[in-house]
Amino acid sequence: MSTKTPECWASDASAKLLRIEVSPEKSLLLKYDQLIHAEFDNAEKEQRLRLIFATHEVIIRGCMLRRIETALQRLELSYLAAVPASFRAAVADGQPVVREIVVTEVKDVQSGTNHRPE
Repeated sequence: MSTKTPECWASDASAKLLRIEVSPEKSLLLKYDQLIHAEFDNAEKEQRLRLIFATHEVIIRGCMLRRIETALQRLELSYLAAVPASFRAAVADGQPVVREIVVTEVKDVQSGTNHRPE
């Protein structure tokens, strides 16, 4: 059994794309030059980071997300994935934990149709 702490994010100063693991079977690469807006919300029970790209909206829910927001601000965020519930207790105190990632195509947001998570 692996004793490695689960990683839900990574930083790379030369990142030009953000890789998002939507599920174990599906990932998405988004270009930083298409990032339009980011919004951090520190609610009582969990934090939310909303990223709007030209083609997709990404909602990240979890805790300690300020570190992820800072990496994004520096255009160094290279990887995001949700940590499975069974591994969350293994994440060191003070480290970000991504509980959920929801990705929606922007065309769905603009047209007002039902949001279709990818």
